[in-house]
Amino acid sequence: MNVFNKLVGLTLILGLLHACGSKPNPEQEEAYQKAASVLAADESFYPILDEELYYFTAQTLDSITPLYINEQDAVKKLMKLETWLAFTTRDFTPKERQNLIDRKYMPRAIPIAYDGLAIIVNNANPDSCITVKDFARILKGEITKWSELYPQSKLGEIDVVFDNPLSSTVRWCVDSILDGQQFSAKNIGAVKTSAAVIDYVENHENSLGIIGSNWLNDKRDTTNVTFKKNISVMGVSKMETAEKYNSWKPYQYYLYNGNYPLRRTIYALLNDTRNGIPSTFTHFIQLPRGQKIILRAGLLPRTANMNVRDVIVNRQ
Repeated sequence: MNVFNKLVGLTLILGLLHACGSKPNPEQEEAYQKAASVLAADESFYPILDEELYYFTAQTLDSITPLYINEQDAVKKLMKLETWLAFTTRDFTPKERQNLIDRKYMPRAIPIAYDGLAIIVNNANPDSCITVKDFARILKGEITKWSELYPQSKLGEIDVVFDNPLSSTVRWCVDSILDGQQFSAKNIGAVKTSAAVIDYVENHENSLGIIGSNWLNDKRDTTNVTFKKNISVMGVSKMETAEKYNSWKPYQYYLYNGNYPLRRTIYALLNDTRNGIPSTFTHFIQLPRGQKIILRAGLLPRTANMNVRDVIVNRQ
């Protein structure tokens, strides 16, 4: 075969490949770009993700719009291909993962950080610690009055408030504290956001709120050992009886060493087919700068190295 015939044959092959559909589909391209322009996240992650996005967009000039909703709706949007990235406190379920694989996608669950589920009370409440067992009994409706926990208490009924009925905090409590049992007590309710929980607890002396710990930190304190002044954060104990010496608050170190029992993993659920902006943003969070932002926000980074130092305080 001479050179001319070879060129003709190659041209025919390339023409056939082009005719077989190698041209991008405009509708598919538009659908991808639309989903890639947003991320869905449980509302409890607003403080940390807002800061991550600020530095990410400043560095890359890429644009991605956060949609802060409840965890269930965030996962639904991912499954419906309305976004390629969702932030949750759980992995894909086997059914969800297989569903995406069957549709020729490659779902990935990437741990990026740990936070604590914080139990908050009004500043007028003198009781500062609680056991995991008693917390579970409150959620089951077995304990409904503060005096059943603390005989001297005069605060009356325990008014339990969550951020959202479909949030990650509710799901985590159901799965990890109640072994799948749903709430049934009449004194358990929900508002709409984590900020609303803090506001509610601040204004109701008998209330007990449950929020993600990244809503607690006082931004003026770079050491992350100062929580908001308008509420009190309860220490939580794994023991049968909660005392100050065996109860821990969701500080970074107690998340790190396992002392704080209500620790959750934060996941980036990624289904990006083209390694576009959603993948780039997830990678940014995993890099040292992204992990440092998590550390500065008071959460526990997933991959960053942490230095723990003993400090001797001279009280003289």
